[in-house]
Amino acid sequence: MTDPRYPIGKYVPHPSPDAATLAQWIDEIAAAPAGLRAAVQGLDDAQLDTPYRPGGWTLRQVAHHVPDSHVNAYMRFKLALTEDEPAIKTYAEDRWAQLADSRTTPIEVSLLLLETLHNRWDTVLRAMTAEDFQRPLLHPDHGRITLDRMLSLYSWHGRHHVAHVTALRERMGW
Repeated sequence: MTDPRYPIGKYVPHPSPDAATLAQWIDEIAAAPAGLRAAVQGLDDAQLDTPYRPGGWTLRQVAHHVPDSHVNAYMRFKLALTEDEPAIKTYAEDRWAQLADSRTTPIEVSLLLLETLHNRWDTVLRAMTAEDFQRPLLHPDHGRITLDRMLSLYSWHGRHHVAHVTALRERMGW
């Protein structure tokens, strides 16, 4: 049985992506909002309030987490593109998931936010040069990270959380 925490596997960094790989990751980021919308389509409140695994977030919390995370990613890209090795701030995603907006807001709010955010992010990503993808940021826990690695991570991240929803739907027969 697959580990329900990692339905598409754990994130594995790509050591040296070529232009085609970068383009694929950009396409995957661009597709994330539609993927999440399709994954949650037709779920009722009881289903949305079901954890995707024992001890895990509810599908509602997952739907709100993705734009929370990707807003941070978008800002990190913009900082790295406009500053020299900016130090970024982390956030307590587990605590964010417990806030009222993540527990009670209709998911349509976050689906719209994700679509709008990714529209802007996609514009930035598609305008980046090979040199831009080598620009670094400083993560307090992981040190110096280049934007190509960040792109890889967030390409995985969107697919990872869509799979949380689709895997639960499959297990539950929804």
